[in-house]
This record gives sequence, structure tokens and C-alpha cells, in this order.
Amino acid sequence: MTLDLGEAFVGWTETHDVGEIQGLLAAGLDPNEPIRGRTPVEWMIEMYARSPRFPECVRALVGAGGEIRDPALRAVLLDDAPTVKAALRADRTAVRRKFSLVTTYVHLAEASLLHIAAEFGTANSARALIEEGADPDARAGVDEYGLGGQTPIFHAVCSNLDHCAKTMHVLIEAGARTDVRIDGLRWGVGFPWETTLYDLTPISFAQCGLLPQFHREPEDIAANVEALLVAAGRSVAPRVNVPNAYLAGKTAPDD
Repeated sequence: MTLDLGEAFVGWTETHDVGEIQGLLAAGLDPNEPIRGRTPVEWMIEMYARSPRFPECVRALVGAGGEIRDPALRAVLLDDAPTVKAALRADRTAVRRKFSLVTTYVHLAEASLLHIAAEFGTANSARALIEEGADPDARAGVDEYGLGGQTPIFHAVCSNLDHCAKTMHVLIEAGARTDVRIDGLRWGVGFPWETTLYDLTPISFAQCGLLPQFHREPEDIAANVEALLVAAGRSVAPRVNVPNAYLAGKTAPDD
């Protein structure tokens, strides 16, 4: 693989441009040859963007021979609900299998397939997993500092472009707890925006989307927090200053 092809591919993973990725594959990009130590599939999983085009990008790589050896994981990333169900029925242990994937956001360490579906917003896969017995409150691994142990919904409450909100609602409908507490999370591990956050619930973690390094829209954060509060049976205060008037350079919410 030429350096130019590989570096171009890394750039297009950030925009989920399926056409450009297909063009690079046609030009000779090897979907299994590492680029700076990671295969193209690993780059696609790791990178920052979240959008409905993610499964299409993965499909382009897999169609060109890119390897995702676990069939259930592959189906989840492709958001292919029928194949998710077929894979789980062929191997009943898969619904409880643990995976560790590098991502730019919440670390997927010893995470279930449902955590992965929540992280990438593959809502069809999430629904199929739940129908096949996946636990909406399954816990991910805990690191040496006692951080982690998050349930799948943590991955969906303040996603890039709010892409995972649909999956958040799938989890809520399945009875996922929105008030479960963990000691903390490391967000963006290994990246310049790495942040350690303590004493979290899905509700409080959603509010962390207002931190500047998260780059989230305040309206999306407010809507998600409200949905999580309602699911927990809590009251919701009026939304009188979203987005924040002071940050927008105004003196009052109604200016």
C-alpha cells in the first residue's frame, strides 16, 4: 500500500465518505494492510465521526475483503439486524461475549455487542440484540483505577452529532436504567481530549456533553437529559436558557 493511499483513507474516515473510500479500494488500498499500525477497519472503528454512513463505510471495507473475524461483531457494525440475529442463534454465547475496541470516546474495554451498537449508533442492531436476549444493563470492564463498568446507554447519551440518540431511545424502551451509577469513566483515552470523569450516571454523563472538549450541541444535550430523567421517573425543570444566553453574548435568555 502506498503511503498516499493509506493517508488519504485515514482522512476520509473522518467524513464517512463512502464514494472516496470505494475509490481508494479500487485504486489498490488493501483493507487489511496496516496504516500507521492499524488496519483500515480499525481506523474506521477508532475515528471521531459518527453518522448513518458508518455501516456503509464498513460494508465497503468488508466487501473488499476487510476482516472482522467475529460474525456477530461484523453484523453489529454493519447494522444488519437479520444477520445479527442469525449470528446469535448460531452461537448463543455471542450475546454475552466481551470485546475491547479502541475508540475516540468512551473506551470499549470488555464491552458487550450492545455497548458497541450504542457507541456507533447502530440502532437496528441494538434492537436485534435486545430481542435475542442482550442485557440492556450489561457492564463493561473496570480498569485498575476502578473506572468503567458502564452500561450500554452511557455510549449513546452525548454522541457526535447526536447520532446515537435513536439507539439511546431503543435502550430506554428496553428498560435500560438511566440512574445507574458508576465510579467514573475515561473519555477519549489516548487522544488530546482525554478526560477523566467521576461519579457518573447516564444523566450526569449526558450533561458532560456541555464541556467544551465534547463539542456537542446544547439543545441535543438538553433533549437527551430530559428523556433520561423521564425514564427515571423524575420531573423535568423548564428549559429556559438553552442554549446559554451568556455564552451566546446575550445578557438574558429572552434578549
